[in-house]
Amino acid sequence: MTLSRRKWLHAAAGITALGVANAQSNTTQAPRTFNPQPQGWRTFELTTEVEILDVQGGTKIWLPLPDLQTTYQESLDHSWTGTASRAQVVSDPTKQVRMVYAEFAESLKSPRFVLKSRFKTSNRATSWDRTDNVRTLQTELKPHLRATELLPTDGIVRATALRITQGAVSDVEKVRAIYHWVIQNAHREPKTKGCGTGDIRAMLETGNLSGKCADLNALFVGLCRSCGVPARDVYGVRLAPSAFGYRELGANASRLQGAQHCRAEVWLAQYGWVPMDPADVLKVMRQESPDWIKDPKHPLIAPVVRGLFGNWEGNWVGFNTGHDIALPNSSSRAPIGFLMYPNGENASGRFDELSPDTFKYVMSATEISS
Repeated sequence: MTLSRRKWLHAAAGITALGVANAQSNTTQAPRTFNPQPQGWRTFELTTEVEILDVQGGTKIWLPLPDLQTTYQESLDHSWTGTASRAQVVSDPTKQVRMVYAEFAESLKSPRFVLKSRFKTSNRATSWDRTDNVRTLQTELKPHLRATELLPTDGIVRATALRITQGAVSDVEKVRAIYHWVIQNAHREPKTKGCGTGDIRAMLETGNLSGKCADLNALFVGLCRSCGVPARDVYGVRLAPSAFGYRELGANASRLQGAQHCRAEVWLAQYGWVPMDPADVLKVMRQESPDWIKDPKHPLIAPVVRGLFGNWEGNWVGFNTGHDIALPNSSSRAPIGFLMYPNGENASGRFDELSPDTFKYVMSATEISS
């Protein structure tokens, strides 16, 4: 059967209209929920497989460990296999960030290493009607008020924080003001390499408040610290899809390279360490829909704006909270901003941890039934 030109044009117009309608429906879809609540523990095994392709002299690698022991995460055990001549758990001498260090003989043609870690994770939900004070030593909070190389707490950072929190009395009010300011003024940039660098002074001085989680949550953390609220980045990796249907808030468990994600916490005296994640709000705004949604009140966005202020979903595991990390036994004295990716070096220098296919490493996770 053939169509006349007029009928063909009418049909094409109908298809185009349908496509526009479908695109609009994707953006204006029915409201969702995002409300992680404690539902017991989930057990995972995280596997990192390293195969060095660029063999030049002796090779060294440093692999982050999911080693936090908290109310929402419990480390069970670590094991490894491979061709390393030496392998052990080591720590940054001052930040106490634990990692597995392995080195390989110069004569080895195919360095290989497999690290397996088992741990438990759980959802977190803050009960905002709680009024009891959570006690901790001020010495334990002091590191989370301190400036770092990429997170200064003076100059433009402090001036911005004071402007944002003007009129706020309690720490909760200050944190809420900063959280919403970041969501309203920053944005996710998908072209940023890896998770970003977290250079918040440069972001504020240039006015370019774009990047990925290590930039956006670092901005949140730095602004909180600069107005006297203890805060920290928590570096880790997503493990599984989100239970709430948000594609961008989960991961494909069989391929986790590129699933690294930095979350944030603030210390509030009435509640202890409280989970936050403005960076993931901005990720959903930019990437969950075919269209970039810039309205935080949009029905697709509003649930995560509410849900990521005080809650986390347990489909992610934290490695550490450290900044300016020294890699033990490295031939380079230069610290790295944070340890969230596998790192390595040989006679040619440090490997590009953001290029897993040339490094080369593969990460995957398996959920273990209890």
